Amino acid sequence: MNRELITATYLQEKGTPDTAIILGTGLGIMEKAVTAGTTIDYSDIPGFPESSVEGHSGKLIFGSLGGKDVVVMSGRFHLYEGYTPKEVTFPIRVFHRMGIRTLFISNAAGGLRKDLPAGSMMLITDHINLTSLNPLMGPHDATLGPRFPEMTAPYSRTLNEKARNFAREKKITLHEGTYAQVIGPSLETAAETRMLRMIGADAVGMSTVMEVIQARQCGMEVLAISAITNNNDPDNYEPATIEEVIAMAEKAGPTIAKIFSGVLEKK
Repeated sequence: MNRELITATYLQEKGTPDTAIILGTGLGIMEKAVTAGTTIDYSDIPGFPESSVEGHSGKLIFGSLGGKDVVVMSGRFHLYEGYTPKEVTFPIRVFHRMGIRTLFISNAAGGLRKDLPAGSMMLITDHINLTSLNPLMGPHDATLGPRFPEMTAPYSRTLNEKARNFAREKKITLHEGTYAQVIGPSLETAAETRMLRMIGADAVGMSTVMEVIQARQCGMEVLAISAITNNNDPDNYEPATIEEVIAMAEKAGPTIAKIFSGVLEKK
């Protein structure tokens, strides 16, 4: 039995959710929206990596949200921690082995448009992979899905429409745009910010794209929302500390959780 199956078998004894949720930097506050059942530290899960980043608590929560059974990753793994793309996306393959077919993702991101101030939210409709890496590199495992998964709609049009409708009903301002992933951990220079704008990015962060690629290979539907934690204005560039990033993510977190809950209620 391979490592993913060992982990999946262990976790299936804790619950059988149909949706997995990944919480980004500073977004652990979203845990409060989940009616928790079993909580497990990553260090206690066979084969699971461990997060080393501030703002990521490193625990898996089985519970319910929007009347549906979910499993929540409070803390994710990043390329800049030294993990490979395969290690970053290990949990996605485990979720696939568990029979999970829907993935909700949140992240902290820098806004690249003037109408994306700190504390706002952006529904991700497409992405740009600027890492030069891909979790599907290497030997192919046909049990996960196709070798060359298509990416015409990596973010579910159906789930995005449900998120839009819910936000409209509840009078929540939910921006939309294209997300770019860089490796990090250094933040972008003014020149890099100008480049990102020129190539069509609306927000930039250091996560998410690897997980989405893996999820799409596995046939999962994906919904992703960025908490905009700072605005990258290259003509008036201000430093963003990790404390400020976490504070702004915490501001947006409860509303993102509300949207996720609303979408789940309509699933």
